[in-house]
Amino acid sequence: MGRRWRLEKTIWVLFVSLFVLLGDSSTVAETEEVKRSLMRFLGQISSPDGRIKDPVNLNWSMSTDPCNNHWTGVSCNLKSTSVKKIVLENLSLSGRFDANSLCSAETLSVLSLKFNSISGGVPEEIVKCKQLTHLLDVSFNNLSGALPDLPRISGLKSFLAENNQLSGDIPEFDFTNLDNFNVSNNNFSGPVPDMRGRFGLSSIAGNPLLCGKPSPNACPLPPPPPPPSKSSSGFHKNALIYSGYALLGLVLLIVVVFTLLKKKKAKEAKKVETVKVESVVNGNRSPNNKSSPDNKSPNRESRGASSDKNGNSRSSVTSAETGMVSSSLTILSIPILKGLQLDELLRAPAELIGRGRHGSLYKVFLDGGKTLAVKRIKGWDIPVEEFELRMRNLDRVRHPNMLPAIAFYGSKEEKLLVYEFQENGSLFNILHGTSNEGRRFDWGSRLSVAASVAEALAYMHVEFQEDGIAHGNLKSTNILFNSTMDPCIGEYGLMVVNNSLLSHNNNDNEPSNETSAHHGPYLNFKVDLYAFGIVLLELLTGKLVHNNEPELARWVQKVVREEWTAEIFDNSLVVEGVSEDRLVSMLQVALKCINPCPEERPSIYQVALMINTIREEEERSIASEPSSNVSEQ
Repeated sequence: MGRRWRLEKTIWVLFVSLFVLLGDSSTVAETEEVKRSLMRFLGQISSPDGRIKDPVNLNWSMSTDPCNNHWTGVSCNLKSTSVKKIVLENLSLSGRFDANSLCSAETLSVLSLKFNSISGGVPEEIVKCKQLTHLLDVSFNNLSGALPDLPRISGLKSFLAENNQLSGDIPEFDFTNLDNFNVSNNNFSGPVPDMRGRFGLSSIAGNPLLCGKPSPNACPLPPPPPPPSKSSSGFHKNALIYSGYALLGLVLLIVVVFTLLKKKKAKEAKKVETVKVESVVNGNRSPNNKSSPDNKSPNRESRGASSDKNGNSRSSVTSAETGMVSSSLTILSIPILKGLQLDELLRAPAELIGRGRHGSLYKVFLDGGKTLAVKRIKGWDIPVEEFELRMRNLDRVRHPNMLPAIAFYGSKEEKLLVYEFQENGSLFNILHGTSNEGRRFDWGSRLSVAASVAEALAYMHVEFQEDGIAHGNLKSTNILFNSTMDPCIGEYGLMVVNNSLLSHNNNDNEPSNETSAHHGPYLNFKVDLYAFGIVLLELLTGKLVHNNEPELARWVQKVVREEWTAEIFDNSLVVEGVSEDRLVSMLQVALKCINPCPEERPSIYQVALMINTIREEEERSIASEPSSNVSEQ
């Protein structure tokens, strides 16, 4: 009995041992297969001849394990049983991308091959890497050709391929799922896919053949539909004949209605004119208005002035046509100004907070605590219908760094624009305020403002390229800060472009009316470039500028010619220890914007790219400071 029990025990031990050995051998076999594939992958990307050369000594070997022997650039899961990451950056790899071998590591989730010289294309087999969802970075290589159907890698979070020679269309990625995306500086062409507002110009820059937003290039119109078939031509012919009869009848009806309405309006106009004349006459004879013709008030805004309980002077925004139509305020943002009428706006207490060549700016206090900014424009010779169409077109285009109008009123004599009042003031106040706010406005904040304003202008220039609607009056007082201290450009498109800003050297360089009319919208946008250059000079120098006057530009150019560039910069920036290289780089951008020859000024899109490059250099420098300090210690 004991012998039988020992025999059964021995057989059981042998069975278990055999099972363990078989299980281990299958695991080793799978690992060997992955190792062979990864070694083949490394050989292909190392050099054109497929051999791993000595300069690329990564401790990869068939005699060692990727996880347990720590192959260079390879990271594994916590149990060290499967490869999760391969990071081979800046190793002078010059071969080709063998995705078929790579994807044998089925658990691979991160691949980074940037800063090498890998050539060829991104193979279609890359989509076999089903777990490659966290990062695929092949930037700064020599890759070419079209991208494969990368959206087939479900759940891809990051795709970076900038600075290659890739071409063709940009695939339709699931941009709502992507956290990082950049294909700039390649040879992509065709329409830019809808990126769901997740990524901006910098992610596709340097691909001149791309079109559609956010690219500055408009896509060509689709081809016309094919001509109708002969079998349906008879039907279409009859339909056109009957349509013509119907159209003729409609035209006759419109003519009759128009004639009747015209007669009715003529009668009403006579009544209104009579009331208006009587109102003026009665107003001139009132006790508060001297009848002497020499006693004229210098400011029409002073009418209706009053004082609050603290003695502060307040008035109302009076209109040149008060007493006429009081319900013609057009509301663009219903939730904010629901039900507001023009007469309510004009009667509300207001403070005059600014006056310029084109009109006045008021801070208006509505019942309920709402505060508005009202811009009153005079002397803008634009038909009322065209003004209304312009305002509605401007309202349809929105950008986070643009301050939209929430209501407007237009008449022949004057126009009113209504905005939400921005309590944090303007860039002018922060730079030149008496409360030393400019001293707390550091280089990082100024760089952020410059980048945000440039990107917003670039977006608006693209949207209104065909209409030729530029800002026309960009200056530091029109760059406001919202509740989160993000810059917002106000009053876009409210001014006819001041062509005197096209050149500041002398009158001989300024274009004639004939030249301005010939170039049209092109010169409009170049004026915005000059004005933005002045804003950059304000940020760099901290010096005051009034109405884009050219003195600051002339002074800066004189100092640069005399090679005293360091004298230009705001002393607070020097004390802060800002890199002189980046200050000079930004100065060079500003000088390009104020170039005396408008045709030689860059586009605002190009300027935005330049500023973003300077900003990225600044961010990289800040990110490297902690590590450098540690190494010094």
